[in-house]
Amino acid sequence: MTRLALALMWLLHFLPLSWLAPLGIAFGRLLFALAGERRRVALINLRLCFPAMSEAARIDLARRHFEAFGRSFLERGLLWWASPTRLKELVRIEGLENFQALAGRPVILLVPHFIGLDMGGTRIMLEFNIVSIYANQKNLLFNAALLKGRSRFGGSTLLSRQEGTRKAIKAMRAGKPFYYLPDMDYGERDTIFVPFFGVPAATITGLSRLARISGAAVLPVITRMLPGGAGYVVEIEAAWQDFPGTNIAADTRRMNAFIEDEISRMPEQYLWLHKRFKTRPPGEKSPY
Repeated sequence: MTRLALALMWLLHFLPLSWLAPLGIAFGRLLFALAGERRRVALINLRLCFPAMSEAARIDLARRHFEAFGRSFLERGLLWWASPTRLKELVRIEGLENFQALAGRPVILLVPHFIGLDMGGTRIMLEFNIVSIYANQKNLLFNAALLKGRSRFGGSTLLSRQEGTRKAIKAMRAGKPFYYLPDMDYGERDTIFVPFFGVPAATITGLSRLARISGAAVLPVITRMLPGGAGYVVEIEAAWQDFPGTNIAADTRRMNAFIEDEISRMPEQYLWLHKRFKTRPPGEKSPY
């Protein structure tokens, strides 16, 4: 089945984005209807984060999220097989000067889990080499395709989560910015409970700690999926000022608050399928 899916993605990548996008939306609607467990997770997350929103509005938002996710999944084939020229046409970068202004300094690119993050990462690799950490997928065949697709351009360094962050720090000090994704629930290790939309969320403190250890500047990077066949835009924002601060907890809350603000701009594109609140404070049950 995985081989068949990969073959289909390879065939679809030849289509213009104006054709591929509606196919992805249709695929997402199918997932919304059939993937009951993930639909339930998304709706629980939305109820926790947006308690004032009506149930009908949350269902509509969840549906739109599945549509965007379906698009991102099918359009992943572009990352794996499209030419660099085509990718540059489909994905534009804004704010590259913010990165260039930090030449010679270690840099952390703060990348929240919006569905366009792989598109953004691949596009950035066409401009400069990065280091990033990935999570191994349970499906070995898909995992191999994912890793090969993510590493086909340039001399970027991709490390598995099991390798830890020491190699990432070494690569960052050697001049490769760290494409860092710290906003998922990774369990209890190296986390503190910090509000995320008012709900205590187990949040790793790595952004603050890495910035302290390496002296790196933090530049937020947000990739937005545009409607129809308009492609994507990668926004590299200016470096955060006064970061890290004097308090790791405050730094971590600053990160979550920033992500909340970005979600408010395009809530359907954040990864609501992830069990963000699975790890709970002592004595509190998982909402899932």
